[in-house]
Amino acid sequence: MAQQKTRHSKPVSRGGGHRSRKPPRNGDSERVLLFGIHAVEAALTNEKRPVFAIQATENAAFKLAPLIAKRGLEPERVLPKALDRRLGADTVHQGVLLEAGPLDSLSLEDLDFSGTILVLDQVTDPHNVGAALRSAAAFGAKGLVMTQRHSPPLGGVLAKSASGALDVVPVVQVRNLAEALAELGDRGVTRLGLAEEADAALETAQLAYPLAIVLGAEGRGLRQLTRERCDLLCRISTANALASLNVSNAAAIALHWAQVKGA
Repeated sequence: MAQQKTRHSKPVSRGGGHRSRKPPRNGDSERVLLFGIHAVEAALTNEKRPVFAIQATENAAFKLAPLIAKRGLEPERVLPKALDRRLGADTVHQGVLLEAGPLDSLSLEDLDFSGTILVLDQVTDPHNVGAALRSAAAFGAKGLVMTQRHSPPLGGVLAKSASGALDVVPVVQVRNLAEALAELGDRGVTRLGLAEEADAALETAQLAYPLAIVLGAEGRGLRQLTRERCDLLCRISTANALASLNVSNAAAIALHWAQVKGA
């Protein structure tokens, strides 16, 4: 079913408006703790990620030895219980903990607008954001846009859930999501919002690229201003009303459809 693209945004000033301005760069003193083999491996591989120290069990140190050496680190050999004490007994650290610095802050102008971008509207669960980011990497999304406030920190829990995607997919944190969506629209990006009550089904919608897939928090969904900045709203068809999807599952399905239809 074809959808007519409409515009709900005002033109963006290209003369240095605050939407295109980068947030301040984080200092290296703001260290983050990354854990899990895939998350640490991706951070070590990413030369833009500052790294300072690593603790690892003998087995984990062996698996990561080439990357550890390449980054000039000397691993501190520890037992799993030592990492349990530092990170918490319930943390699945897989025998490795990396002290790293945050990645440089990005703005919308840093993104590649040749494909699909994932946008999250105040999704606060780091597991959901991490899983969505992992799907973004798997299906070739060009970036993830989310709010600076009411979003989880880009730290260990999110990185572990993302399974390395945090150091692969560019992440842009914006102060005002409605303004960011307006800027995406002015850049020719079709803004597709997912909403359970939408009339159009995602699988029958005709998608235009570049494309931004916009998802809201579980329960509340998309906020009103976010909806107003979308060009179309679609739902993901399910077998019955009880088959509701959490935001990370919905992101995976939508990103898959975007990849298939854009091929």
